[in-house]
Amino acid sequence: MTERLLRAARAGDRAAFDALTEPHRGELQVHCYRMLGSVEDAEDAVQETLLSAWLGLAGFEGRASLRTWLYRIATNRCLNLLRAGRRVAQPADAPTPPTARGEVVWLQPYPGALLDDIPDDAPGPEARYESREAISLAFTRALQLLPPPQRAALLMRDVLGYRAAEAADLLGVTVDSLNGSLKRARAALADAPTPTDPIDPDPELLERFVTAFTSGSVDDLVALMTDDVWVRMPPLPFEYHGIEAAGSVLSAVTPRRHAIERMVPTDANRQPAWGEYVRDPVAEGLHLVGVLVVGFAGGKVCEITHFDTSVAARLGLPRSLA
Repeated sequence: MTERLLRAARAGDRAAFDALTEPHRGELQVHCYRMLGSVEDAEDAVQETLLSAWLGLAGFEGRASLRTWLYRIATNRCLNLLRAGRRVAQPADAPTPPTARGEVVWLQPYPGALLDDIPDDAPGPEARYESREAISLAFTRALQLLPPPQRAALLMRDVLGYRAAEAADLLGVTVDSLNGSLKRARAALADAPTPTDPIDPDPELLERFVTAFTSGSVDDLVALMTDDVWVRMPPLPFEYHGIEAAGSVLSAVTPRRHAIERMVPTDANRQPAWGEYVRDPVAEGLHLVGVLVVGFAGGKVCEITHFDTSVAARLGLPRSLA
């Protein structure tokens, strides 16, 4: 079937090309999201990848699988975007984050609905991360702090599970160069806060979290947290580490939390997430004021990330409720 479709695609049959590539679109988009940290940029990169593949199909010699060839194109496209500096640099006069790590202010949550067809097991013989862990918000954020070559090397080896020689060939580097980048990337991630349970939190724990978050009780909320909890709020360049710092910032926004009348559950990065809705005194209905994505480790909250409403539509959250 694949050979027949490939022959037809090479003869100019776009429908045959789409049939060949569509099964890989979802995982390619996740890969580009890991590289770029943005859902929109990932979508654009995949579109450009497929266009490049269509235009260059005559050059596909079949020495590697079509999937591997598409990953080569997608990775190089992402590296080119990163080299071109598509991201807007943080202003020189931006406030200094309360912790030294620095927030990735452009990071977006990835809609859980787009992950339904992505396998949740290790995709290659040498993968170190399960698919679920490798799409977590904390892991994706940690990737953005790596130089692009290290990011690509780690994704090829530890997430996609390609062997060293295959990964080096995909990236157009020597095995020694790849291994050097990989070693540095692994060392950096070892120091990064990336814990997220691969198992869904107990529904009772989620309910307790929502109750504590909206009740205004800082003590009840802090009691659900790990000692090394992180609180972040992109696109603001602030992050808070540890129970004391988290308690302070959550206490400061207690009136805002207490005003929330409804938390609508959704899914982002295979993690629990909620849309926050408050009463509109003029229109009377409820309107969206933010999106919360929460990470868990060891049965406790290890990460709270608050996003503005710009990410809501992709997560299936309406702007208002009756």
